[in-house]
Amino acid sequence: MTTTKTSARTPARSQTLPLNSILAGDCIEVMNGLPEASVDLIFADPPYNLQLRGELHRPDNSRVDAVDDAWDQFGSFAAYDRFTRDWLAAARRLLKPTGAIWVIGSYHNIFRVGAELQNQGYWILNDVVWRKSNPMPNFRGKRLTNAHETLIWASKAEGAKYTFNYEALKSLNEGIQMRSDWNLPICTGGERLKDAEGGKAHPTQKPESLLHRVLVGTTNPGDVVLDPFFGTGTTGAVAKMLGRDWIGIEREAAYREVAERRLARVRRLDAAALATTTSKRAEPRIPFGQVVERGMLRPGEELVSLSGRHTARVRADGSVIGRDVKGSIHQVGAALEGAPSCNGWTYWHFRRDGKMIPIDILRQQIRAEMAETA
Repeated sequence: MTTTKTSARTPARSQTLPLNSILAGDCIEVMNGLPEASVDLIFADPPYNLQLRGELHRPDNSRVDAVDDAWDQFGSFAAYDRFTRDWLAAARRLLKPTGAIWVIGSYHNIFRVGAELQNQGYWILNDVVWRKSNPMPNFRGKRLTNAHETLIWASKAEGAKYTFNYEALKSLNEGIQMRSDWNLPICTGGERLKDAEGGKAHPTQKPESLLHRVLVGTTNPGDVVLDPFFGTGTTGAVAKMLGRDWIGIEREAAYREVAERRLARVRRLDAAALATTTSKRAEPRIPFGQVVERGMLRPGEELVSLSGRHTARVRADGSVIGRDVKGSIHQVGAALEGAPSCNGWTYWHFRRDGKMIPIDILRQQIRAEMAETA
């Protein structure tokens, strides 16, 4: 089981990565003390700089528990921009070349953050609209109800190879390609952490469903996830559950205490539960020649197209010949169909006991054997 540790000191540059720990202190100073290029993903929920003017009340005159903490207040846009520049620079230094960052914000700050991301050389991959299914109403009736927040997903640089588990997100979405508008509820009920007085432990606690989607989609088990604005530890809790290592940075002692208690209750899922649907592109490449070499199909054996209209013969070198066309299983299938391309693995079938079986079955058998011996 992962142990949660809290450190009150900024780690030295020579120190090993303090995995599965909450680090106390200013996020910029702490990040600058961590090893360079050591983190796979950063999820950042920075201060929004809400610029609130006075208290907000409901129609019954009860006060709305809005974000009015000192950590969210900056003297000017220029001060906020300096802060954004400095923490994004520290974050970029920590990312591996294959690393990526998610930043979440509201209309108050996300556009300023997005501009600075581009200024520093990050490459924006998507912006995601988190559409809240249960937003706070607009009590004054002078603006539209603010029903969404925006997340920016960016790689460390243009052309960088980042993690994207496309098939896993598609599976989360019942087999439909995941879109960039996510309809998820805000953190309420039993998930909302409370302080000793029964109030919100943190005014902007994010729902675990949001972090679950981010981490399943853009990290793998064993990856290192850093949250420089850790708060009450949602990122760490979901990372621990999903088998990712995590590092949290939080300067407020009260939030650290809540996060420590929360993380102590989290149990990591077992290996079978952590497995996700993988992309076919990520599976090992199997040449058709291996099928022939291993005697799973014999030279001279007949292959039949999916429609039954075309046939081809297997050759000793792993090529096939059909009519007057010879080449790979893909080339011959495309030529016979008059198509620009063809997936020969699903196009060609062989006969066994009177049944037509796709040759892809043989490829999957080889892959399964490789996985067993890995």
